[in-house]
Amino acid sequence: MAAGAVPRLFLLLAVLSAAAEPEQPRHVDGAPPSKIAIVGAGIGGSATAHFLRQHFGPEVQIDVYEKGEVGGRLATVTVNHQDYESGGSIIHSLNLHMQEFVKMLGLKYRRSVAGKTAVFNSDEMILEETDWYLLDLFRLWWRYGISFIRLQMWVEEIMEKFMRIYKYQAHGYAFSSVEELLDSLGGSGFINMTRRSLSDSLLELGVSQRFIDEIIAPVMRVNYGQNVSIPAFVGAVSLAGAQNNLWAVEGGNKLVCSGLLKTANANLLRAQVGAISSVLSGDAQQYQLSFSAAAGSASELYDIVVLATPLQDSVGSGVLFQDFSPASHPQEGSYHSTVATVVHGYLNTSFFGFPDPRLFPFATVLTMDSPDLFFNSVSSVCPVNISVGFRRKQPQEAGVYKVFSPKPLDKSQLKILFRSYYSVQVTEWQAYPSYRSSQRLPPVELHPNLYYLNGVEWAASAMEMSAVAAKNIALLAYHRWSRQTDMVDQKDLMHKIKTEL
Repeated sequence: MAAGAVPRLFLLLAVLSAAAEPEQPRHVDGAPPSKIAIVGAGIGGSATAHFLRQHFGPEVQIDVYEKGEVGGRLATVTVNHQDYESGGSIIHSLNLHMQEFVKMLGLKYRRSVAGKTAVFNSDEMILEETDWYLLDLFRLWWRYGISFIRLQMWVEEIMEKFMRIYKYQAHGYAFSSVEELLDSLGGSGFINMTRRSLSDSLLELGVSQRFIDEIIAPVMRVNYGQNVSIPAFVGAVSLAGAQNNLWAVEGGNKLVCSGLLKTANANLLRAQVGAISSVLSGDAQQYQLSFSAAAGSASELYDIVVLATPLQDSVGSGVLFQDFSPASHPQEGSYHSTVATVVHGYLNTSFFGFPDPRLFPFATVLTMDSPDLFFNSVSSVCPVNISVGFRRKQPQEAGVYKVFSPKPLDKSQLKILFRSYYSVQVTEWQAYPSYRSSQRLPPVELHPNLYYLNGVEWAASAMEMSAVAAKNIALLAYHRWSRQTDMVDQKDLMHKIKTEL
């Protein structure tokens, strides 16, 4: 759930890897799985269906259960006959799985519309982007010294290590836990980053407290609705998205999900899974899914099940685990509530110190962590379909704005932010985990052939993280079924891959 962030802070080096053709399934016992179930049709669930089809071949039946809309937290709202992103809205240029999905599905990149960003501290704009890149760099250096250079180098190093996952997955390697995956990329350093706060890590790095308060905190607020006490790893993922080299899908990011389900030839079942039961049929472990749909209640048996939906009580997935030994149960922790309010109206630029709206030059305003501020950000947003002659509305005109806030805005707060408005649409998301440095990472394997995709969110929540987790689970399920233990949790993978080449 990113709304855009401070551009031009730093650039990342792209570390590209060649995509490998998926190997054809080999089953030591002869029989492939006959039926696989996926619970959830968001980006994680739909990508899992795609990758499972690649690795298990055309014969296996893949059923995808979705109680709501395909896309999950990728969603749109309609304002004045145009659709706008209300959920996950930006994708990074280094997100290679998402790039490959768009290419494979024949989708298009949405045309970028430039817009400047500012940071507001409840009294005034403390940082304003200009039209001159060198002037922006000079201002950053003058106000924060070399903090932004130290930050750039830190994020570059982390992202370069993270990019190894594409090489590992292209060579077919999988990981049985989030910890194993992180360890393969960055050793104990990455795992420690999930247990240490972002602010402590940056201070140790030599980044100034002022830079953390005025730059880092606003980015965390817009991307995750939380402060700089979140773990350093998710903070680094968030900061990697605070750049210019971002993109989105023409027509809406949710089109990726529906496209992947179609190419995977998956059966989409509009139903809510109420319970999962463990069933032993001879020596075979199977799972019975009980579900309710418009036509009534029913149940089905599956050889492999992937849960691509949060299992925390706070989200209310409602999935019960029955007849398991040892017992399975919802995961600990809670999800953070973020409200996306899409307003069609006139921004009150006077609130930001610009009585004349014609002089207000910013498309996005981020906010510092202040008790006087009731919102995290406000942005002028563009529709998911951008025509050739499209231009962003000027502040003196009625435009469409997206406001992120921790709670729904009341009428008095809307009146503060907008001089007047035509419509207000509110979407309250259980958008991402409430991050704590003491939080344990959930398991990937709940039981044999029963997998949990959303555990990866507790390391970092992003579209590409879900796609990476989907590929990992497809590989893991394939190797577990085929008993190819040499392809799971291998150490020193960079050396192995170089040896293979």
